[in-house]
Amino acid sequence: MRATSISVRIRTDDVPAALLAIADFAGYPALAEDVRAVERTKHGSQWTVNFRRGLMRWYEMDVVKPDELRIDFTQTDGDFAEFHGSWRLVPVLGGAKVEFEVTWDFGIESMAGIMDPIAERVIKRVVCSVLAGLFGEITVLSGGEALTDLGRAA
Repeated sequence: MRATSISVRIRTDDVPAALLAIADFAGYPALAEDVRAVERTKHGSQWTVNFRRGLMRWYEMDVVKPDELRIDFTQTDGDFAEFHGSWRLVPVLGGAKVEFEVTWDFGIESMAGIMDPIAERVIKRVVCSVLAGLFGEITVLSGGEALTDLGRAA
């Protein structure tokens, strides 16, 4: 099992509205080229994301908690053996700090050394692309070490 996180500063005058914008997962394909499709379902969302030379697909339950400025997600079915995490916004002067955390397991221990670093880059690239697309210029505060192509997001 692998866990990673990234912390990004965004500019916004309305942090609760920023959380709702981030929770609009169906808009992600227009913001991040790695995201092929996201469809809203009754209890969450269905994702298709580029991964290596193929696609990863999963369904997740999404819980938006506006009072906590938080979104929790957990895979309910799909290509991961396990996949869950959260988005959390912390108001700061002139914007918000977005803290994204995710834990995953492909269920193939022998391939973890190859697949996990690729998954980490794709996940963090999507986070940065989405945030830059929604809020303009972003600043990665921590967790950007895996991003060799971060310039694409800003």
